[in-house]
Amino acid sequence: MLGDHLLGLYEKALPASMSWSERLHAVKELGFDYMEISIDETDERLARLFWTQEEKDALHRAMAETGTPIPSMCLSGHRRFPYGSADPSIRQKAYEMMEQAILFAREFGVRVIQLAGYDVYYEPSTPESLQRFKEGLACACALAEKYQVMLSMEIMDTPLISSITRYKAFKADLPTPWFTVYPDLGNLTAWGSDVVSELTLGGKEITAVHLKDTLAVTPDFPGKFKCVPFGGGCVDFPLCLRQLERQGYHGPYMMEMWHQPDQDWKQDILAAKSYIEQQFALAMEE
Repeated sequence: MLGDHLLGLYEKALPASMSWSERLHAVKELGFDYMEISIDETDERLARLFWTQEEKDALHRAMAETGTPIPSMCLSGHRRFPYGSADPSIRQKAYEMMEQAILFAREFGVRVIQLAGYDVYYEPSTPESLQRFKEGLACACALAEKYQVMLSMEIMDTPLISSITRYKAFKADLPTPWFTVYPDLGNLTAWGSDVVSELTLGGKEITAVHLKDTLAVTPDFPGKFKCVPFGGGCVDFPLCLRQLERQGYHGPYMMEMWHQPDQDWKQDILAAKSYIEQQFALAMEE
């Protein structure tokens, strides 16, 4: 925990070869309160949305055995199959993926699905792709209401939704309580945002917060949004955490890390956790 906050660990911080039991045991042993599951664009992780009952039972057993919950999902599979695609078959998969993700959430007690804010990723963005993206979000929100699963837009590594201000423009068209925001402190900072103003704007619509360091976007550098060691980037963690505390944020924090080959992953995770705990302590001193 960080103070009274739950502290989660991203699934991808752990070796991909682990079983569900091994993953969830590791999360608990490393001192985290929960794990955030990944449904990304790979065939292996997308297949989770279409598991057999036997495969579902294996995860249920692991959760029961370890006592480690999975209250949030990072649904980045829409990067491969985006709502805004010019290809109708890809758009159909985007809609199917969203429905299956919501049903997966209902099955396993996932309370928040983090959405990827891409109208398209591997295609050119156009006014038409943006309109199709908005239509897809509206449909997703209707399903979220039906099944009472929260959808929460990540602040992204691309310009479309690179700030809470930009999220708010989408929220204006989607006034449902089931569409909220999931700030990534690394992404929010890397784009040069006034993080205090942005977090203030998020207010009580913030359902969870990603903890990650990044390198800033500059006129001659595209920024680095992944695999920047904690403390080696541009994020002022005490400033961000202090602001969240001041505005009465009570939700969870989630450490976003990626397993690297040949690393001592346990020590890397523990070192990152210790760093974040120190940053939180600094935030509480002022």
